[in-house]
Amino acid sequence: MLVVLSVGFIRFTSGSEFNSYAGLTPVIRQSGSSLKGRSRISQIGNQKLGDLLFMCSFNACKYTKACRNLYERIVAKGKSKKLALIAVCNKLLKQAFAIAKSGLIYDASYRSTLVRN
Repeated sequence: MLVVLSVGFIRFTSGSEFNSYAGLTPVIRQSGSSLKGRSRISQIGNQKLGDLLFMCSFNACKYTKACRNLYERIVAKGKSKKLALIAVCNKLLKQAFAIAKSGLIYDASYRSTLVRN
């Protein structure tokens, strides 16, 4: 389903572009320096893809250690649970994009060399 909704990943060059397409990127609502609104996720994008990923994030938090750790870390900072689930959605989408573009199989023990300590 993800391949169909993403048009085979051919329109995107990065995971961030793909997140924008799914409507899962934050939008800052601000007017100059006087009116600062809460940032929210963009409603522009493929709503069906965003909804499916949001539902998948529940299971990912329950069964995937990396997603559970991300979720718990964000909630521990005092952020809302919904915001933490959106972060898990972004992580899942970027992982799917990386796997599709690289052609490699998923490796749960993989650690990026770009991770900062």
